[in-house]
Amino acid sequence: MRRREFIGLLGGAVTPWPPVLAQGPSKSSLVVGFLVAGSQASHGAWVAAYALRLSELGWIEGRNVTVEYRWAAGDNQRMLDFAAEFVQRKVDVIVSSANGVLAARQATSSIPIVFAALSDPVALGLAESLSRPGGNVTGLTVQPSDLASKRIDLLREIVPNLRRLSALANVASSGFEGETEGIRSAAAALNVEAHIFELRTAADIEPALVALKGQTDALYVLSEPLVNANRVQIIEAATTGRIPTIFGFREFVDAGGLMSYGPNFPDLFRRAADFTDKILRGAKPADLPVQQPVKFDLIFNLKTARVLGLKVPESFLTRADEVIE
Repeated sequence: MRRREFIGLLGGAVTPWPPVLAQGPSKSSLVVGFLVAGSQASHGAWVAAYALRLSELGWIEGRNVTVEYRWAAGDNQRMLDFAAEFVQRKVDVIVSSANGVLAARQATSSIPIVFAALSDPVALGLAESLSRPGGNVTGLTVQPSDLASKRIDLLREIVPNLRRLSALANVASSGFEGETEGIRSAAAALNVEAHIFELRTAADIEPALVALKGQTDALYVLSEPLVNANRVQIIEAATTGRIPTIFGFREFVDAGGLMSYGPNFPDLFRRAADFTDKILRGAKPADLPVQQPVKFDLIFNLKTARVLGLKVPESFLTRADEVIE
């Protein structure tokens, strides 16, 4: 029911997505290498939004551009391998998000790189400043640490007696330090005990979920490709343990998570196509200011709330951009 709508630096519902194209594009076509940090299931809708916008800007697949997609499914080594492949193939632009951007930048300092979603490019050493990146990397930042306090406040509205907060965090994620610092700071201000479960690979998820049982009042998931690719496992464990959850991607809520709050990722990926368009037409990443999100969505799963036995204020539901029933 609608109410309103990343060793170096590295450490849902199925939606239509563009296919992986055959090797060897014609010399007349410019080539975009899209290193998708997630899977087709987790990132398909976002990539489709990018592809649609690129076509709206006059870039016709097979005529004046070829976009080659590589799906890393949250695997950092695959990101490195795909980035190296794109450099070897001398693509004209590399597009990616999260850890994929770090893999691409590790592979090349000359091919333009557009990030559709990245934590803090300045702190990561990828840009001199947001207004003038100065290198071969530019795009859209999501600044996750700024959102931690808001997400914890939302949890407290649904879990008024919140005293113990757990978080799942991929230590290899580009936004790990900033967001976990934000969680600890916001939790301390509210006299809430925060415990961070650090993940490095998918094999770390199950032990963390087992350790959560009976030990937390709510779960904050730092949403990035690794956990996104394993969201069903996380949500099933949280639901079984009757643990309220908050995420950064709405895809978690579509899969049964309680709620999400964060930037609208299809919009970010769509805007990444605008950066790609400018670069393909001759602009340099060094001169294209990094942009920030303009759309933020609060998505709430009322069905899950009922399963968890939560009482949800009507005022909360009316503020949600979408309520799933």
